[in-house]
Amino acid sequence: MSERPHFARVALIGLGLIGSSIARAVKQIGLADELVATDASAAVRDRAAEIRLADRIAATNADAVRDADLVIACVPVGACAEVAASIAPHLKAGAIVSDVGSVKGAVLRAMCPLLPPSVHFIPAHPVAGTENSGPDAGFAELFINRWCILTPPEGIDAAALEKLTGFWRALGANVEVMSAEHHDLVLAVTSHLPHLIAYTIVGTADELEDVTRSEVLKFSAGGFRDFTRIAASDPTMWRDVFLTNKDAVLEMLGAFQEDLSKLTRAIRRGDGEALFDHFTRTRAIRRGIVDLGQETASADFGRPHGPLPKTPSS
Repeated sequence: MSERPHFARVALIGLGLIGSSIARAVKQIGLADELVATDASAAVRDRAAEIRLADRIAATNADAVRDADLVIACVPVGACAEVAASIAPHLKAGAIVSDVGSVKGAVLRAMCPLLPPSVHFIPAHPVAGTENSGPDAGFAELFINRWCILTPPEGIDAAALEKLTGFWRALGANVEVMSAEHHDLVLAVTSHLPHLIAYTIVGTADELEDVTRSEVLKFSAGGFRDFTRIAASDPTMWRDVFLTNKDAVLEMLGAFQEDLSKLTRAIRRGDGEALFDHFTRTRAIRRGIVDLGQETASADFGRPHGPLPKTPSS
């Protein structure tokens, strides 16, 4: 396991859920002598300064990254090229530059040509999050026992990769290294397709003429309620994900449509055995996720519940 690294200066660009969570964890653990952060939104920068999210809030990307040993772009995938262009002339030689995007192939293609060869560019994807966003949404424990996938380009400096690995492990994450192409295919089925389905189901419910919005909200069972949580995720981020990882998403969507057609036929034909076999197989996947510690088996997924009302005394 990598030793806990230490950086003289860490710079964060973007202070949404992921960026603000990294900031809190870095400060809490003491991974940097100085933490500098910035955001494209002046209102977010003001709020970050108000809650002391970093040691210094910079007005521009260029100012934030000067003399930084580690720079992390915590922005939507579609904004990565713009960020790379804005910081390239100001990066310190030998600095590690990374990101947190849910798509890695597009990030490599967008950022690599713009960054100087004197820095070590290692894309990363912390597979963690909530449906909330903004500088107040983050919390230092977000990455504990979650995966962070690193997708270094060929020929990356081994020491830089080891240091970034140690950084994420210090934040509590489990680290996996794979190619950007493989990452995008895996995440298309484990993350991107589920989000697309969630957006679709919630949108369908909203458009039903025979069911009112109040009924959808009032009688939302566990399944629909959990879909609404996923569908509440940042629309800018997910727009960029689907546009930049469209080939892998379309491949997984095709496979999903084939499986959906099989289930449709089973329901139409009253084929209970086919349905039972399918549901049994998918139930085992759920148990595997719980066994790996990526979810809780607590009743109602660990949601708190109030006590039952007391029976009136006779």
